[in-house]
Amino acid sequence: MKRLLIGLLFIFSSFGIAFLVYQQVDIVHRGGFLMVPIMMCSMFALTITLERLFYFFTTSVDTQAFFDELRGFVYQQKWEEADILCAQTKGPLARVTRVGIRAYQAKPRDIEAIMEEAAHEELPQLEQHHKWLSTIAQVATLLGLLGTVLGMVIAFQAIEQQASAMAAVSPADLAGGIWEALLTTAAGLEVAIPTILAYNYLAGKVEETQFFMEKAAAIIANWRHWADVETSAE
Repeated sequence: MKRLLIGLLFIFSSFGIAFLVYQQVDIVHRGGFLMVPIMMCSMFALTITLERLFYFFTTSVDTQAFFDELRGFVYQQKWEEADILCAQTKGPLARVTRVGIRAYQAKPRDIEAIMEEAAHEELPQLEQHHKWLSTIAQVATLLGLLGTVLGMVIAFQAIEQQASAMAAVSPADLAGGIWEALLTTAAGLEVAIPTILAYNYLAGKVEETQFFMEKAAAIIANWRHWADVETSAE
């Protein structure tokens, strides 16, 4: 309920700001009322992008140093130290690795399955709001296209009115519709392009985190495999 109220408050605030800009800025006003939802899309995209960047920044770790220490503790069978390392390291990578550390006595396949399940539990937080970015980029583009169509409709209406009055059509008669068509198209693309870039960057961060989770699982499972081989040989 709280999230819903915050979301509604943000939507109404975004609409208020966008409508104010639409009323006060001439070039925005010339683009027609569709500039309001396009500006709202830009505010939504910016907010989501900043929140996601802040999340990845606050959960980032020095993966090289982390894996060097982890590998040393695992091969020396210092499980308590490995557990402390994970507990003191922030982020989903450390949490998933800690699950694997605590299951080190299981079979290699079981270790990988346990860590995979833990990774799946982390994915919703990693991918939070990502689909919204993709949706916003598409909606902004379509709003720009809709503005183009409406602008052309206005331009042809001006031609029709002049033709009905048996008057010559001048460039000034078409200017309003063409202004609207070009401005909404440009505004929609200006929102969509950086939003798509942000989406792809964040998707790359998610894939990178998943790769490191798989790497941690491989380190622990491989140790367990060779430990079992040595035990069987004895």
